[in-house]
Amino acid sequence: MYVIVLQNTEITSTAGYDCLIQHLNDGKKTCKEIEDFIKARASIEEKYGKDLLNLAKKNCGQGELNTLKRALDVFKLQIENVGQSHIQLAQSLRDEAKRLEDFREKQKEARKKVEQHMESFHKQKANLYKKTMESKKTYEQKCRDKEDAEQALNRNTNTSNTKQQEKLYAKSLQTKAASEEADRTYQQNVATLAKTIVAWQKEHMKSCEIFENHEVERINNLRNALWINVNQLSQQCVTNDELYEEVRKSLELCSIKKDLEYFIDLRKTGDNPPAPILYENFYNVQRPPSFSQTSVNAGRRGPLPNPVSENDSLYATVGDTNYSVVRY
Repeated sequence: MYVIVLQNTEITSTAGYDCLIQHLNDGKKTCKEIEDFIKARASIEEKYGKDLLNLAKKNCGQGELNTLKRALDVFKLQIENVGQSHIQLAQSLRDEAKRLEDFREKQKEARKKVEQHMESFHKQKANLYKKTMESKKTYEQKCRDKEDAEQALNRNTNTSNTKQQEKLYAKSLQTKAASEEADRTYQQNVATLAKTIVAWQKEHMKSCEIFENHEVERINNLRNALWINVNQLSQQCVTNDELYEEVRKSLELCSIKKDLEYFIDLRKTGDNPPAPILYENFYNVQRPPSFSQTSVNAGRRGPLPNPVSENDSLYATVGDTNYSVVRY
């Protein structure tokens, strides 16, 4: 199909070929852009994975007990596994980008040989065309010179100057020979150019077939590369969900009742609560004396005197009904 692109009415024109080469260059640029895109995505996945690994190392519920602690341990473990899977995904993406790079370089080398061969044909065709056109001009000029010499000879046929006639006759023969030589050269150049054009057309058809095959391979490889890329990303989502499912399973085994009972059994300090604190009247509570009677007797003062009468308020006891701390 690419042969249609190369059709042109001008022999020396390379417009169709240049258009095709430009399209191939654009395709090569697309390959490089997709390759860089996948590499950039790989860097993002790698950074994300490393960030998850660092996050998994941080404390998270270190003081928890029993089933909730196990669930948190599973949670951190699966976050670490998710991080590792993203790092593995980054490597897979880089491998795919490397494969695409190798394909691009392979096509580049194959195209280079074909383009160099075609450039050589273009130069050869252009030079032959230029040479043919120059020989055509020479041939036409020699033909005009021959006609001028013959006309001059015919005009001087009846002249009496024999020397002049001989000179004109010699010039006529000379221009005739020159025109015939120019004619042969011109015909040879035309024939050579025709053969070159036929060979050029054959080489162009071969080149177009090669370029078309390259384009089919390029489109197919880009399609497959993108297909593999999105499959890898989809698989990563599936892997993440499988790892997160382990967390969900561990959370299903988390029992609030068991955790509470476990904490009570582990941290309990006794079965009986402390005795209640009762109110104690300072004056009604019998307290042991702060010092012995002997020590008091050994002091400066003797025993308290007995009250003279029961009505003496100065010697009232605490048990008396009329006892009061306040003295009026």
